[in-house]
Amino acid sequence: MDIPTLPPAPVGFVGSGPPTYDAEPTALPPADPDELDDLVADTVLDGARYGACTLRAASVRGDSARFRGEPRRDSLLTARFGTGEQALILVAMATGARATPDAHRAAAEACHWIGRAVGRSHARLAQDISAARRGDLKSGLHRLTDRSLGKLRASAVEQGIDPEEYAATLRCLLLPADPDCRIRVFFGVGAGGLFRLRDGGWHDIEPRLTDITGEPVVGFGSLPTETPEGDRLTMDLGIPTPPSPYEPAPEPPREPFRFRASVARPGDTLLMCTGGLADPLRGEPDLCEYLTGRWSGPPPGLAAFLADSQVRVKGYADDRTAAAVWEA
Repeated sequence: MDIPTLPPAPVGFVGSGPPTYDAEPTALPPADPDELDDLVADTVLDGARYGACTLRAASVRGDSARFRGEPRRDSLLTARFGTGEQALILVAMATGARATPDAHRAAAEACHWIGRAVGRSHARLAQDISAARRGDLKSGLHRLTDRSLGKLRASAVEQGIDPEEYAATLRCLLLPADPDCRIRVFFGVGAGGLFRLRDGGWHDIEPRLTDITGEPVVGFGSLPTETPEGDRLTMDLGIPTPPSPYEPAPEPPREPFRFRASVARPGDTLLMCTGGLADPLRGEPDLCEYLTGRWSGPPPGLAAFLADSQVRVKGYADDRTAAAVWEA
């Protein structure tokens, strides 16, 4: 009788040596008795199975924040909109700006706004995904992202906060519940990672800036598509428009909108993550090798996925948020 090959046993860290910080949380963030809704849990864990895919998602406070008693800057949202095979699953994750006191609030608000926008448009989005209307999806999701991050900036102004500090990266996955649809849609703005584990190896499939043909997200502070006179010469050359004596000069472009729609194969594992996991995956081969062994087979349970996603690497102490999709 053949004995099935088991994945390697869980480990605490990989690489040349143990990380500087303790493996478990040390200090809690400070609490305001009148603002208890503002508290952020150290860890969030979720999962589901729809159609041909199994989802696992986790967000964990980084070693540095755990040691210093700082709140988790990453935020995670998983939501199902609709019912039956017409349902659409959204996974959204955001990271607030570093070294700002309201980073966790900005990240949570970014997930809130994109969740509301996708939820209100989920029926049309599900139809476009099933029909593989890539152009409609890209333009539609660009607009939803634009509006969501625009609302985040407006919220900062209302609170009297500098919009540059009350900002967040935003990365999202759309997964149709239809078992006959294998299209997986990624979109967002800002740093992080998108990887595919296929045939025993990791492939970095993050959309490159050279692959992005659309304009930067307007609501994220980018330049308008053209001047009032229709002259785009200076913008196309990357030359700043001279300041006007009548109004402030426009802000420089921010991160461009990123989009990728791909067809999954049986046996694939798709991983979307914030920079806290993307950076060590790109910088530490031992972590890639370890997760290959752990995630090449059937999807792990929630506890096992959490343990795997927070395997530590010396020199990388940021929050980690990850969502992985296993294809049946």
